[in-house]
Amino acid sequence: MEFSASISRKYQTDILVIGSGSAGSVAAIAAAQGKFKVTLVERYGFAGGTSTQMLDTFYGFFTPSESPKKIVGGIPDWVVNELNKSGDIFLRPNTYGAGTGVNYNPEKLKEIWDRLLVNNGVELLFHSTLVSVEKTGELSVCVFFHKGVGFFTITAKRVIDASGDADYCYWAGLPYEKAGELEPAQSMTTTFRMSNVDLEAFEAAGGKKMLKTKMGEAYDSGTHPLPRKEGSSHEMCQPKCISTVAVKVVDFDPLDPEGITKAEIEGRRQSFLFEDFFRAEVPGYEYSKIIGLSHQIGVRETRRVFGEYRLTKEDCMEAKQFEDQVFLCGAPIEDHRKGADGSSETYWQYVPAGGSYGVPYRTLIPKESMNTWVVGRCFSATHDAHASCRSMAQTMSMGQAAGFAAVQSLEKDCDAKGIAIGELQSNLLGRGAILELPTQVADTSRNGWSNNLKL
Repeated sequence: MEFSASISRKYQTDILVIGSGSAGSVAAIAAAQGKFKVTLVERYGFAGGTSTQMLDTFYGFFTPSESPKKIVGGIPDWVVNELNKSGDIFLRPNTYGAGTGVNYNPEKLKEIWDRLLVNNGVELLFHSTLVSVEKTGELSVCVFFHKGVGFFTITAKRVIDASGDADYCYWAGLPYEKAGELEPAQSMTTTFRMSNVDLEAFEAAGGKKMLKTKMGEAYDSGTHPLPRKEGSSHEMCQPKCISTVAVKVVDFDPLDPEGITKAEIEGRRQSFLFEDFFRAEVPGYEYSKIIGLSHQIGVRETRRVFGEYRLTKEDCMEAKQFEDQVFLCGAPIEDHRKGADGSSETYWQYVPAGGSYGVPYRTLIPKESMNTWVVGRCFSATHDAHASCRSMAQTMSMGQAAGFAAVQSLEKDCDAKGIAIGELQSNLLGRGAILELPTQVADTSRNGWSNNLKL
């Protein structure tokens, strides 16, 4: 679209990545393995997105079954390896059906994202927000705003939209579906962390089963005005600290300034309702207090781009494999939505037999574009498929595939749709990616991460 404001600076790059969440950061690191200039732009002051703003667990590395398989590798492993070196991870058991999680210290992860990006030669620009896109032939001219210099442009040969909200695709006029138009959009969550929790007392009193029972009783009786009957709390790398996924905020539009403002306020209000509940009702939490809220409310879905292929619920539930698949996913459909009684609950549906499905390269290619890839929660999928394939191990895998593809397209002077899939897949496999379900059972013991790298 045409933009008339004064431009203070003009930058040029070969590959522009917009958004430094787990998908965008890995995309930039992958793209930087080539010979081209890579620029990563982020609206906050640190990389990581959901991985550092609100969560502390990577899901999706392992299939959720009695015989778990490790199905994600490559650059995502680099990230966890760095956390492992400093003792900032442990494997968390298959709780709530999502599979074994890689629990980490999100503050340490901020520094690791910095180091991986800088050491691989990625040009970083923080505190900068995309506000417009102009097309000039095969080039994209992206307009950003920074409060210190005003508006500036970056002209790029290739663009990877990792913004979460598909901001580049929106400003470039590429087709998308807005969550909530066909099916109810997933709820939003403000996560919070509590200190001084006696985890031994909590486990002795019944642990997670006890918590589920007490939360349901509080909801039904009205003794605590909780928004839902179920929620999770889990230990962190920091001793005597827990993190939660309990708050549920519905019926607000995260793309509307008034809607997201109300959602942020509601998320904080609910957080302290839960603090009261935990302290009063849950053994082990009597002397605990909230020590931190997520940097912003967690948004699960907004815009989902229409790609050359759209991943569907049937693809997931049939464990479908594709000739052009670039990563695997075994995560269940995990749909956070409002229930019939008004509570906001989670609905699950599993890939049969602990299997996994392939995700085709075409889901990363927006329709009506030749030089763009879309990765992260705005990739091309239906509501149900998105609710399965949004775990961070998968979004990192999307970024890995798109980053290598962008380099390949520049090397071969072809567009995003024209690259040789076999060559991309060989490149991914050579870097440690996993494109077929392994036969080996993974070590998901608490300290089992290093053993899985031998698979």
